[in-house]
Amino acid sequence: MIKKYSYKKLSVIAFSAALTFTSCSTNKYAATNKIYKDQAKEFGETLATVPPPKQMIDSMPVNEQTFIGSVNFGIRKPNFVILHHTAQDSTAQTIKTFLIKKTETSAHYIVGRDGKVIQMVNDYLRANHAGAAKWGNDTDLNSSSLGIELDNNGNEPYSDVQITSLITLLSTLKTKYNIPTANFIGHSDIAPKRKQDPNNFPWKKLADQGYGLWYDTVLQIPPPEFSPALALRVIGYDVSNLNAAIIAFKRHFIQTNITPVLSASEMMILFNLYKKY
Repeated sequence: MIKKYSYKKLSVIAFSAALTFTSCSTNKYAATNKIYKDQAKEFGETLATVPPPKQMIDSMPVNEQTFIGSVNFGIRKPNFVILHHTAQDSTAQTIKTFLIKKTETSAHYIVGRDGKVIQMVNDYLRANHAGAAKWGNDTDLNSSSLGIELDNNGNEPYSDVQITSLITLLSTLKTKYNIPTANFIGHSDIAPKRKQDPNNFPWKKLADQGYGLWYDTVLQIPPPEFSPALALRVIGYDVSNLNAAIIAFKRHFIQTNITPVLSASEMMILFNLYKKY
């Protein structure tokens, strides 16, 4: 026989169950969350210390320099979003990687195959996701960007629910930090000599929503003096290894025949994008 409960008792039971579930989910990462909290607190204390520690001017007498706090300042905000694929088999595996100190790697967000989003670093803090990279004149993308990892082994399609969640996340970030449309790029774009992610990614689908640029349907033949190296550099690519830059460009915008040779039609695409940037 099923025992009868009052509405009030059922509500208490439901609340208790939810609280227990939340506690179990939280307790799983209690130790690493404490490390995160302690490190964030340490950064906060550094920001709150006046004058700022370890920012004295070298080789200048202390009595010739001082600190007066301005009333006009704010927290640094991200200017780029860098997309990655995890090259792992599950969200749980990626979380574990980001919780091991010796990996020295992290990202601000993970978007799972199931569309669930996990934030792992405060947007205002610097995550270790870009590594040695360059885009335009920016050589410290970790300090100027948000890193988003897509749960994908690098050789599989991205699920519709995953892309839908990603676009929802990008919409929030673009609005919140006023990130320019052109500044939604991939890891392979900023590190063409060593990275391929996110591989086989539907960049056009994102560009159609305003996250990244794409080429027009009607293209023009570039003039004889058109320089592919200059165009790639204007877009942002590091052309110190031109072949790697061409491959990265084709990985993003062409996605077939990923070779360091530009065909006539690919030159037209590059010329079209060059004018947009």
